[in-house]
This record gives sequence, C-alpha cells and structure tokens, in this order.
Amino acid sequence: MNAARGGSVRQAGAACDLDVLVPTCSRPDALAVTLGGLAAQTVRGFRVVVSDQTPASEEPSVDRPACRAVLRVLRLRGSEVELHRGRPWRGMAEQRDFLLSRARAARVLFLDDDILCEPGTLSRMLAALRTLRCGFVGAAPQGLSFLNDVRPAEWAAFEPVAGPPGPERVRKGTPSWQRWRLHNAANLVHLTYLTQMAGIAAQRREWSAYRVAWVAGCVLYDRVSLQEAGGFGFWTRLPPGHRGEDVVAALRVLERSGGVGILPPGTVHLELPTTLTDRRVDAYAEIIEADDACHKARHGHRSAGEDS
Repeated sequence: MNAARGGSVRQAGAACDLDVLVPTCSRPDALAVTLGGLAAQTVRGFRVVVSDQTPASEEPSVDRPACRAVLRVLRLRGSEVELHRGRPWRGMAEQRDFLLSRARAARVLFLDDDILCEPGTLSRMLAALRTLRCGFVGAAPQGLSFLNDVRPAEWAAFEPVAGPPGPERVRKGTPSWQRWRLHNAANLVHLTYLTQMAGIAAQRREWSAYRVAWVAGCVLYDRVSLQEAGGFGFWTRLPPGHRGEDVVAALRVLERSGGVGILPPGTVHLELPTTLTDRRVDAYAEIIEADDACHKARHGHRSAGEDS
C-alpha cells in the first residue's frame, strides 16, 4: 500500500462531513474529468479517497499530469486528498470494501472514474439524504449521446417520493425490479423535464426523489446504514472477475433503510469502454440469490419442525 495525504488551504465555509470514494484503474483522462467535476462543486471541504489499481506496468493514473493538477485544485478548495496505488487486484467489490474501510465521515459517496458531476450535484444529494433520512441517494449518470433517443415505454416504473421512502425489498421478477430501466440512455434527462413541467419538484426544493431498484456510478450512502448492511464485505465470496457488486450493496441497504434516486441527477456518463474485461460472475446471483435460498431453506426447516 502506498498512501499519500494532502493538506489543504481552508476556504470560506465549514468542512463538509463527506468522504468521496473513487475506485479507478487505467483511466487517467477519465479520472481527471471526474476529479474536475468534484473540484467544481458548490460544497467544499469534503475528503477525497482514490484507490488506483492501474497495473504496475503502467504509470498510476493519479500520477499523470492532468490528475495531479486537479488534485491540487481540490486541496486548494479545502479537500483532504488520500491516494492509494499499487494494491493487488481482487475485483471491484474488494476495491470498494477497501475504500469504505478508509472512510471516516458520516456520509460516503461512491463515485466511479467515468462520471462527471455537474456543479451543485453533491449539494442536492446531501440535502436529499438529510431530508429523506434514508440509507442512500443515487444520481444515475446519463448518456447524453442518447439525448434524442426518447423512450417513454421505459418510464412506466417511475414513482415519485415525497417523504422518507422506508425500507423496501426489491428482487428480480418483481414489478419494482423494472425500475432499472429508468436509468437507461438519457431517460432521467427527459423525466426531469416532465416532472418540472408537472410541478413535482415542489416545496421549493432544487431536487425531487423517486423510487429505485438500485443506482450505479454515483451513490451517496449514510455510512452507518451501508456498514450495518454488510458494506462490500461479501467480496470474499466472489472471484475477481465479477460484476454487479454495487447492485448487491444497494439492495441490502434498500431492504434495511430505504433509498432513492434524485432528479435532476446532474451526472454525465463519459460512455467509455469498461476496463473490466472479466465480468463472468454475477454478484446478484452469487450473493443475493444464494442468501435468499439459504434463508428460505432455514425458514422451511423450522416450519416443518413446528408442524411435526
């Protein structure tokens, strides 16, 4: 492990009780864009932790000139920066678990290295988490190359939320699972326009909330809620070549503490090819479905014993 902490010059305004956790691998240009989005936020003083698992044969992304320049800006704006390089690759779930282990703020934002956050995004997410008192608030990234691809058939599952959403169990095969379609293409850009026209974003808020199955790419968690749901500790049950670890974590938090997405999301997907070439194992099947089957078997066994 190679950790480096950066000091900061404090600007006006109190430090934000937020840790931004960024996993990255072999994406220096995209990482610079992502960090630039953080530097442009209206809130200041949040902490940034980057885990760079770029292979040893390449220069770490965080050490490339563009990334180093933006990291200096973040420090100047009051952010503490913590960088980790050269950790062995054990899969995305382990990388997220490591990042969570470094967190100390009450709120943690998992931000992928190919997401641009527009100014004001973090402020809206923090306000929503504080107001709705739930486990997470997600800002699903939009692919703006799909801006002219309007898909009203995928909006059917849209359900606004006015107050705390409460816990909810979401699984494949249930109607609520179809909410994943809301995050396709540029659907949330179109839904934002429609909700604003309908006046759903009421009560003088700059955001509105809606029910989700999960959110990927940019998710703000209440840290205690995430840790009490197990965080990403399930990485030990997965091979390095997996996908969907963020789905597992979100579903677990959703079931215990509830969670929402927000409009406008204020996040743009850079639409780059994935650097994860081995994605054979589905974490949902290995963790959620396996745990549900074990629970059902135990419950069925107890019921049979009670009836005998």
